[in-house]
Amino acid sequence: MSNRFARPLILFAAFAGSLVVGLTVVLWLLGGLAGTRTATSIGGGPFKLTDQTGQTVTEKSMVGRPTIIFFGYTHCPDVCPTSLFEMSEVLRAMGSDADRINAYFVTVDPERDTQETMASYLSSFDPHLKGLTGDPAAVQKALAAFRVYAKKVPLKDGAYSMDHTALIYLMDREGRFVSPFDLKRSAEAAAADLKRYL
Repeated sequence: MSNRFARPLILFAAFAGSLVVGLTVVLWLLGGLAGTRTATSIGGGPFKLTDQTGQTVTEKSMVGRPTIIFFGYTHCPDVCPTSLFEMSEVLRAMGSDADRINAYFVTVDPERDTQETMASYLSSFDPHLKGLTGDPAAVQKALAAFRVYAKKVPLKDGAYSMDHTALIYLMDREGRFVSPFDLKRSAEAAAADLKRYL
């Protein structure tokens, strides 16, 4: 084979090989290679928190039921109560099927959101909603597992607010992330969508 043809073939082979390696790495990072989950997948890491009744909730608690999960805090002025109200409306629209899913509100502010605070706050929403909290290290582990951003923002009077990811995560019956759950539609349409994962 002449050098005129050998060089392009070598370059093509090198490009094709690097493309295969690159795609393999991307699939591995996304947890899609051979159907396995990796530590980098959303919801892929272990966590251990406590709900407002004192019950322990871990990543294993999500297995067997579809789950909707929202991260926020009780002092949040607008996004969190609005999201929890919308989640409550979806749970109401599900009727008795709401007993067959997990619905979690996980604090990003464990310093203020104690078990008692979560219980009081969630009394205004659907009773299927469980509020999860723990010590700061335990909460941080849950945030890392779901790749949630949360940052304390000091206010002038010495108080603070929290900047945080405001997605509602939909997990399937195996505890695998499906997609962000869209609440910007009717509660009935969202409930019908959620029922598909039962």
